[in-house]
Amino acid sequence: MAKGARAAITGLGSALPEKVMTNFDFEKIVDTSDEWIVQRTGIRQRRVAGDGESTATLGAQAARAALEDAKCAPTDLDLILCCTITPEMVFPATACFIQQSLGATDVPAFDISAACSGWLYGLAVASQFIENGMYRRVLVVGAEALTRFADFTDRGSCILFGDGAGAAVLEACDDDRRGVLYNVLHADGAGWDFIHVPAGGARTPASHQTVDDHQHYIHMRGRDVYKFAVEKMQWLLADCMEHCGLTVDDVDLVVPHQVNIRIISSATEKLKFPIDKVYVNIDRFGNTSAASIPIALTEARQAGRIGTGSLVVLVAFGAGLTWAGTVVRL
Repeated sequence: MAKGARAAITGLGSALPEKVMTNFDFEKIVDTSDEWIVQRTGIRQRRVAGDGESTATLGAQAARAALEDAKCAPTDLDLILCCTITPEMVFPATACFIQQSLGATDVPAFDISAACSGWLYGLAVASQFIENGMYRRVLVVGAEALTRFADFTDRGSCILFGDGAGAAVLEACDDDRRGVLYNVLHADGAGWDFIHVPAGGARTPASHQTVDDHQHYIHMRGRDVYKFAVEKMQWLLADCMEHCGLTVDDVDLVVPHQVNIRIISSATEKLKFPIDKVYVNIDRFGNTSAASIPIALTEARQAGRIGTGSLVVLVAFGAGLTWAGTVVRL
């Protein structure tokens, strides 16, 4: 394959657990209410992984759907990427479990850990492999089982998270009118403690004390995360628009990371995007981190909001701190 071919999305798929947890369920667990949660986040329910479900099983299910949509077999893949912060195990990579489940024998597979920006980091990596001619067809999965890491004694964080997976097949395309047009990636490790899981890694190994102190669950500085997210979402939208020479009229849909309805509304209103050009499903799924954008993108296409030829802007921000944007024409 010659260098310079653009990476185009040829297949999309998603997977969600059947179990639903509503805000009213949280009223029985922590000091909160449906009104309090909806007012502050826009979330009404989220999906929760059940027995036998995990990051890898959800990821493999989404991957199969994307492969079927792209009309290609697992063995046609040249690379599998799994973007996640809730891996199946510390090692091996969750991507290897997905590869095994798909039967994609010998296909290289590795994970990307960039939290809620992870899937856009994965798109950028996949695009580079395709554009430089090394690979022709790459599977990018975003999969999370965040509820397994939620502290159900902390009402400020446990209400936010849901489980699920989304995936896309990217293929080399010689049509200049299609494909990934722009990627922007950033990180700032100085903000690592804005949202993190303190224990279970090399810095703080697991112990009875870390378990007792709830150090294996998500810890979050909510106000700092909110300020960061608003600022970066506005910046990402403006950067994508400016770099690609776009106006609001040129864009068919903005698909943001589903983190908080107030953050999404604030950023898109500032850039003068009407609400019908912004895809929102946080009310039904909560924050699914790296799975958020591919789930929303798949759902938007299934709903007829976008299709072949649509110009879509994708923006995300998350732990790390990380932030990323992508402009793609389907």
